[in-house]
Amino acid sequence: MADKNQEISGTHFPFPFTPYSIQIDFMTVLYQVLEDGKIGIFESPTGTGKSLSLICGALSWLRDFEEKKRQEEARLLKTGTAPSSDGKDQPPCISSSRQETPDTLGPTGEPDWVTQFVQKKEERDLVDRLKKEQIRRKKREERLQQLRHNTQLKYAAKRERQEEEETERLLRLSRDILAAGTEAEPLEQLASGEEELVLSEYESDEEKGAPNRLDEDEDDLEEEHVTKIYYCSRTHSQLAQFVHEVQKSPFGKDTRLVSLGSRQNLCINQDVKNLGSVQLINDRCMELQRSRHESKSRAEDQEPKRRRQAPQATCPFYSHRHLQLLQDQVLLEVKDIEQLVALGKEAGACPYYGSRFAIPAAQVVVLPYQMLLHTATRQAAGIRLQGQVVIIDEAHNLIDTITGIHSMEVSGSQLCQAHSQLLQYMERYRKRLKAKNLMYIKQILYLLEKFVTVLGGNIKQNPNTQSLSQTGTELKTINDFLFQSQIDNINLFKVRRYCEKSMVSRKLFGFTERYGAVLAPPREQPRLTGFQHFIQSLQPGVTEAPTAPVEEGEARVPRPASPLMHIEGFLEALTTANQDGRVMLSRQGRLSQSSLKFLLLNPAVPFAQVVKECRAVVIAGGTMQPVSDFREQLLACAGVEAERLVEFSCGHVIPPDNILPLVLCSGPSNQQLEFTYLKRELPQMMDETGRILCNLCNVVPGGVICFFPSYEYQRQVHAHWDKSGLLARLAVRKKIFQEPKRANQVEQVLTEYSRCIQCHGQAGGMVNGALLLSVVGGKMSEGINFSDDLGRCVVMVGLPYPNIKSPELQEKMAYLDHTLPRTPGQAPPGKALVENLCMKAVNQSIGRAIRHQKDFASIVLLDQRYARPPILAKLPAWIRDRVEVKATFGPAFAALRKFHHEKSGLS
Repeated sequence: MADKNQEISGTHFPFPFTPYSIQIDFMTVLYQVLEDGKIGIFESPTGTGKSLSLICGALSWLRDFEEKKRQEEARLLKTGTAPSSDGKDQPPCISSSRQETPDTLGPTGEPDWVTQFVQKKEERDLVDRLKKEQIRRKKREERLQQLRHNTQLKYAAKRERQEEEETERLLRLSRDILAAGTEAEPLEQLASGEEELVLSEYESDEEKGAPNRLDEDEDDLEEEHVTKIYYCSRTHSQLAQFVHEVQKSPFGKDTRLVSLGSRQNLCINQDVKNLGSVQLINDRCMELQRSRHESKSRAEDQEPKRRRQAPQATCPFYSHRHLQLLQDQVLLEVKDIEQLVALGKEAGACPYYGSRFAIPAAQVVVLPYQMLLHTATRQAAGIRLQGQVVIIDEAHNLIDTITGIHSMEVSGSQLCQAHSQLLQYMERYRKRLKAKNLMYIKQILYLLEKFVTVLGGNIKQNPNTQSLSQTGTELKTINDFLFQSQIDNINLFKVRRYCEKSMVSRKLFGFTERYGAVLAPPREQPRLTGFQHFIQSLQPGVTEAPTAPVEEGEARVPRPASPLMHIEGFLEALTTANQDGRVMLSRQGRLSQSSLKFLLLNPAVPFAQVVKECRAVVIAGGTMQPVSDFREQLLACAGVEAERLVEFSCGHVIPPDNILPLVLCSGPSNQQLEFTYLKRELPQMMDETGRILCNLCNVVPGGVICFFPSYEYQRQVHAHWDKSGLLARLAVRKKIFQEPKRANQVEQVLTEYSRCIQCHGQAGGMVNGALLLSVVGGKMSEGINFSDDLGRCVVMVGLPYPNIKSPELQEKMAYLDHTLPRTPGQAPPGKALVENLCMKAVNQSIGRAIRHQKDFASIVLLDQRYARPPILAKLPAWIRDRVEVKATFGPAFAALRKFHHEKSGLS
């Protein structure tokens, strides 16, 4: 379809088709937010083309911004290289236009000629910098142009790598032949390959300023960071969908876009990828890069030694030349993660590092939430936010995401296991470890022991058999926890830094992987054997009740990382400011089941840095209501002033009569509908719900999705209907499906559900579709597309309030009541939080239907509390404005029957 170029208020918006009026409004406001450097909250319902509006609006602004910058650079370069005829660009000492004497003082107190000299020097420096940037930019454009017109260059790296591998193989063979005739000097008896498990000598940052770059070669891959747009979303599938939208847009051919992902998604080194755990893959990759760096340093700085040393492993996919070519190919065309991996395999270069090195020159960087919102991860990826634009899409759960990323829980079993492993490691390699390593290892052992003690356990006993005298949950401030644990004298910042730099957890994992096969001296063998039995006793399921067998087809669980890797995250969390977090001590009878959990109470702290550094931030989603959480908990607390905040919300593109939202206050037998915790388990409430669904299934064609507040309640209702015969009555009209709890079974259920609707729609008969029993907050309440016949009616059973008795929620409510001001006439911040969490979940669930302009559906809210004004106010505007409250079932059923009869006849 030909591009439809839109000119609004002097701004040109290329678009792949004629946009809706709400898309024009969206792009116009977005453009102004980016231009003025503001913070925008954008709500555009699913099916209104939000992704295209974001792409075309943001990239139109970037196009104009780059053009203005080029014009300004050209002006500066011109004035900097061509002296004016009036002598203003001449050095002060030779200017004839100056009438003042050399002793004339300027406003700063310095002589005028000094002030002018400094000013001219700054201008010359700016011009020099612009010239260098211009040269780098031209070189990059020339490289990309060559790649576009010379396909042979694309395969150059692959050929070079094959030649290098052959050369390396021959060199390795030569070394082995030479080494065979030379006796190695005697060393302490260690198994083959065990040398790499020993920690290197550690020097803190105070003693040695370590460079950040792994290799000087990487300087050539670094360019200036051009102004760019960072787009992030929740899942890789959502990011891939966004990339495909960019490819189809008018900007698809000319945009330099980079897709970022984790090593787990991008690694092409099969030996590393097979480790399974994200943490293990990360640590092994970093170790390979460090080995490469250390090997090069030894080759440059030391003479070859006569004693043969075991070569350290390096990654074959990390080389300067290959990464340079891959970096250029990444920028050449818009690619998603899968295409990037395929390109890396073809070029023999690492897609993870290739995409990272392409960040500076990229115009758009696509990445998951966690990579942008977690400071350490952001810095490690080479992301610089200063002066950039950030767009956070699908942001309805942004606050929960930030909180979850920065919260951490460790179990008593993990603490005991880490302590035992680290103690065995220290004893095994004590003679080889330097004093500073031993000091930090002992500090970590002390911390682990105190963590177990504060839970009421003993570090020397098996956690699976330890019964705790005290049970229950206790919440403490960070400082109180440190004092109670008697670790307030330990510098956790230094311990965290040591763990990061020494990679002790990876060394420890390597040790525990090898302990069964270690060829240790006879006197040490019994100790390692005992260690083996103890570690096995700590594995889940050994002393506890047997778990359910793994079902056929269920995904294999990746190997768990070392427990110390997990505990390092908890140690980092404890360095949070005292007022912004809490530590929850959960004692559950046995030590193995007990845990320590860090709760982040103030998500604005990590988000404040993003807001502070960025030029503009856009928070977007299909259902952002209620937005008060974003304003008060996130943006206001992050220091965003009211005048910098812009809110935009648009209606839907569907005709008003294509949606029928109803609040149902009572059922067919006049049973009042109020699904509180006390009433929802009553038999008459479950029976009434079943009767309502039976009636709906008689008049609604295609698919009906019914959302329950929890998995447990869904199972309870299903069992009650089965016993009472209501399930059989429902099955006469609709085939019944239940949302599975296992994520790997969701796709199968959805496929069968979709097939059933399609088949019965064609075949006719009594069964006229399917009924899907789902759960709010489950796998099918977000990101699933129930368009057209897949979702002709969405039913919400009750209000899905979170568990008010949860210690975590109570602490969060108390924190908000203490920190946020109370608005007169409104609920306290803590109570408002509970209502907002509930309604966000409702809005996400009912948003599964109505996916495009010609779609239609009914929405039935089963609970009289939905009729309350404060609840109605939190529904999306395009639904709220059309809601009908029905006090009795008869009028509601008549309206539903008429709506679906008319719409089905038209469709």
